[in-house]
Amino acid sequence: MIEPFRQQLIKEELSVNTITAYLYAVEDFTRKYPSLTRENLLLYKAEQIERFKAKTVNLRIQALNKYLEFIGKSRLRLKPLKLQQRMYLENVISNADYQYLKSKLRAEEAELWYFLVRFLGATGARISELVQFRAEHVRAGYLDLYTKGGKVRRIFIPHELCAEARGWLHRSGIACGYLFLDKRGRPLTPRAIRHKLQRFAHQWGINPKVMHPHSFRHRYAKNFLEAFNDIALLADLMGHESIETTRIYLRRTATEQQAIVDKVITW
Repeated sequence: MIEPFRQQLIKEELSVNTITAYLYAVEDFTRKYPSLTRENLLLYKAEQIERFKAKTVNLRIQALNKYLEFIGKSRLRLKPLKLQQRMYLENVISNADYQYLKSKLRAEEAELWYFLVRFLGATGARISELVQFRAEHVRAGYLDLYTKGGKVRRIFIPHELCAEARGWLHRSGIACGYLFLDKRGRPLTPRAIRHKLQRFAHQWGINPKVMHPHSFRHRYAKNFLEAFNDIALLADLMGHESIETTRIYLRRTATEQQAIVDKVITW
């Protein structure tokens, strides 16, 4: 039933990463347990809880529940773990570090990486979305992405960034095609980008924990809400299916909370 299940997931237009994760969980379960019973499912869940973090366990549970639904055994569904929500954001690059990083990249004349960081911070794009930007999108001012169910998510490129990027493309002789290429002219991979950001962190004394692609997406959201307090609009811009996901950006980072406590509490 694995192959039909795979085809169903593809038909539902789930991402490649999600399909891989779902198939792994089902195959992992079937390797360890000969029959699909309530008892075996609970044993598998208990084993996962002992070995992995709650987020990973819930992903496995979600995969198995999807499979149970596919084979008509929804009555065996497992309950996910309740995740304790943190009262602060973690590992978000500060505005100061973001500006510092851009200035260092400018000084080093590393235009490719300067604009890569600019696009991360000014569009809120996920790393998987960032690598899809092309020169044509800079001219248009946006990138349209087709998501599950045929929905379209538009990632806007701010006017100022468009104008700046057009100058870079002209100087680089890039008239069309992907923006972010390696030395061999191939699109940069998410892994290569993560590795390079870590190198910048160590090179310029920035906390490595905040030097990852998603950190700049967090910064985009925080800056947006500070400048224009419309959480519903932000949810749309970031491609969140639920506004509840976006509410985390109403919280302050642990560093921000500490600074406020230090300033306010003088008694």
